[in-house]
This record gives sequence, structure tokens and C-alpha cells, in this order.
Amino acid sequence: MQKNESSLDRVLRLVLGIAVLSLAFVGPKSPWALLGLIPIATAVVGFCPLYRLVGITTCHTPQQHGA
Repeated sequence: MQKNESSLDRVLRLVLGIAVLSLAFVGPKSPWALLGLIPIATAVVGFCPLYRLVGITTCHTPQQHGA
């Protein structure tokens, strides 16, 4: 599994995931807040399956030279 998230992308996902997950404990206390685990998990792993399906990567990889 190749990483496809940049450092900034991972930090934003982590912050967003924690904010959404906190709604399970404070605020409306909805079970939907458990969806915050998804961006947290992708931030920890550094891989987003949706990015792979769409063909997007925010990770900066060095350019390869040659044929």
C-alpha cells in the first residue's frame, strides 16, 4: 500500500476526524459521529482508498528521470 496523502492532508484529516468524533461525547451525542474514525484511520495510515479509485495523490514523490 503506497502512501497517497501529504503531511498537510494527514494533519487536516486528523483534526477533522477528532472534531467529528468529539460530537459522540459532547454536543448532539449522535452515533453518526463515529464516522470521524474514518479520516483518523486514513491519516494514521497515510493512504486513502478513495484517492486510489479517483487517481489522486497529494503526496509529493520525486520525479523519475529517464526512459
